[in-house]
Amino acid sequence: MELGFHTFGDMDAGALNKGVEGARRLNNLLEEIKLADEVGLDVFGLGEHHRPDYVISSPSTVLAAAAAITRNIRLTSSVTVLSSDDPVRVFQQFSTVDLISGGRAEIMAGRGSFIESFPLFGYDLGDYDELFTEKLDLLLKLRDEEIVSWKGQMRAPINRHGVYPRPLQEQLPVWIAVGGTPQSVVRAGSLGLPLAIAIIGGEYPRFKPFADLYREAGENAGHDPAKLKTSINVHGFIADTTQVAADQFYGPQSEVMNRLGRERGWGPTSREHFDQARSALGNLFVGEPELVAEKIIAAHRVFKMDRFLLQMAIGLMPHDQIMRGIELYGTKVAPIVRKELTGSAERVTSQSN
Repeated sequence: MELGFHTFGDMDAGALNKGVEGARRLNNLLEEIKLADEVGLDVFGLGEHHRPDYVISSPSTVLAAAAAITRNIRLTSSVTVLSSDDPVRVFQQFSTVDLISGGRAEIMAGRGSFIESFPLFGYDLGDYDELFTEKLDLLLKLRDEEIVSWKGQMRAPINRHGVYPRPLQEQLPVWIAVGGTPQSVVRAGSLGLPLAIAIIGGEYPRFKPFADLYREAGENAGHDPAKLKTSINVHGFIADTTQVAADQFYGPQSEVMNRLGRERGWGPTSREHFDQARSALGNLFVGEPELVAEKIIAAHRVFKMDRFLLQMAIGLMPHDQIMRGIELYGTKVAPIVRKELTGSAERVTSQSN
């Protein structure tokens, strides 16, 4: 199983000089990606947003900078808001990242959990589902064919045009990210595309039916079960002790969740809610390395996922705390998880023989 980190690039929306604040956050972010590569994490993902509280509106641009200072880590969006973007430009941008990185780029496509990009780029929210369906179809066509002919309802047709550059990888990976929409899960399975499940509330085993539905849809569509990959993407934090991890993470994470809650009509969170959510089955993966490793291993028993992405840099987390969390993730958590899962796989193989 791949272990990774993802972030939306949270920054101070109240900063008087947003250019200075953006530069600070991006410089810190590149240091975080470089460290994640150095400590052996497998994946780093960047989300796309168009709000004053996030610095990343163009994941491919930041990933290109990261590609030049890393060697092994895979670089993905998390997510690309495909509904309000042009699939041709998305493909070209990530193909470019793939070339710079030596074949490490991926696209994680989603419909978007925020709506700011739709009026910004002139799209009608009433076309939310149709836009994503049609643009995903075009993106996959671009991935699979060099000379493309395509026609849809939401975009001008393409008549035998070559789309360049082509990626270094034979096929640029495209993941589908979902929240809690069964139709999106079925779509990913039917297309045979890898599925990333975002878990930001409730007990994490409650999301297992989505993984089951995905695999069922994929197998019903005739796809090889071994190629139906899944990821779970969660909030969490790692520090030297569980108490320190909880104390450091609670303030920034709760501020973000309460701010979003006011926008969306959620009830306010509290330290009691937070502590409950970091219990054994809770959605928060917070604690010392051994505890977080054990929780990841337990989640793998439930989901049998191929990838685990942890979102630690939430809200205005201090850079030094994020760096320490990444260091512990790569040097302490990852070895425990990899050893256990490798041993489990070997035991299963031995028993089957």
